[in-house]
Amino acid sequence: CERLEHCQGTNYSFKGSAHKQAGVGNVLIKSSQGQFPITQNVTVVEGGTANMTCRVDYNDNTSLQWSNPAQQTLFFGDKKALRDHRIELVRASWQELTIRISDVSLSDEGQYTCSLFTMPVKTTKAFLTVLGVPGRPEITGFTKPATEGDVITLTCTTSGSKPAANIRWFRNDKEVQGTKEVNATGKSFTVRSSVQFQVDKRDDGVAYTCSVEHVSLSNPYMTTEVLEVHYAPHLEITHSLIIPQEGQYFKLECISIGNPIPEPVLWSKDGGELPDTERMIVEGRELTITTLNKTDNGTYRCEASNDLGTSSAEYILFVYDPNALGQHGPDHALIGGVVAVVVFITLCLIIVLGRYLARHKGTYLTHEAKGAEDAPDADTAIINAEGNHVHAEEKKEYFI
Repeated sequence: CERLEHCQGTNYSFKGSAHKQAGVGNVLIKSSQGQFPITQNVTVVEGGTANMTCRVDYNDNTSLQWSNPAQQTLFFGDKKALRDHRIELVRASWQELTIRISDVSLSDEGQYTCSLFTMPVKTTKAFLTVLGVPGRPEITGFTKPATEGDVITLTCTTSGSKPAANIRWFRNDKEVQGTKEVNATGKSFTVRSSVQFQVDKRDDGVAYTCSVEHVSLSNPYMTTEVLEVHYAPHLEITHSLIIPQEGQYFKLECISIGNPIPEPVLWSKDGGELPDTERMIVEGRELTITTLNKTDNGTYRCEASNDLGTSSAEYILFVYDPNALGQHGPDHALIGGVVAVVVFITLCLIIVLGRYLARHKGTYLTHEAKGAEDAPDADTAIINAEGNHVHAEEKKEYFI
């Protein structure tokens, strides 16, 4: 044969120098050690494109072949063996065989084989992993509107993921825990997560968001359900003046909270209709008295209702005489001055008393007070001390 690499399977004897025989031996060793296919595992998202590459460091013009997990030949060298329009040849040489699989599906996943047709045939495996993209999530289980006190179960569902997707719940911006369920459907998974809670008026307008996370997604898929909760009304009355006086402009507003909105708002005074509709003007939730007088004293009531109930609020109005307030009203400046003087005097007394006690912590009696200075002996001193005890206070001596 003309070339050494074309002489496989045939016994040859070489008649030449030892140097030439050694050279042939080296070539054979390199051929045996270097002829081994090298592949890499590939991961691709469903619907994407996968490139499968097989290389050899050294090849003596032996063909490379790619086979699918079913051991069907895809390409033998540059020759296409399987009729699949999605599979194309990228590069074919003695050192490399690369093929491309387009529009990859979950069924394409598996172990692919690259074969080098030496004697014996050498093979290497490469695993193609196909990621199933989860479908857009859907939230079910909520029918608008809910009524305060109802128990609601929200369920978020996504299908087609591989591996199984992860679902997270958020109440507005705060994460809440859900109950997860995973079911296999062929090679992909259907994932469901549910949250259950009892609604009240604080849930009205709250957004519950389902977030689907998966390795195939750069950003999570999200869907949101905004709750609508109906609840009974609650009313409060606000007023424009702290001390209403005759002749002033005065306004009452009935603040109503409820869903549906409680309306209309009805105003009354002392259990009856408003007595002076010329001065007492009702505009929606507001009651305005243009000029206050003493006849406006009384209990004002606003009332409103919706489908779930009725609520009311009351305000007792007392109109002050501005002249009487000026004559008999308390002189706040005078009161403040008196309080300041009392506090100052009290502090001065505490300081003086403290200094006095600090300087007079104790007393003692001298020998002169006890009469011991005139006693010839101890017994007489004791007797004198007892006799002169009544004069002790006169000779008491203080120390600092």
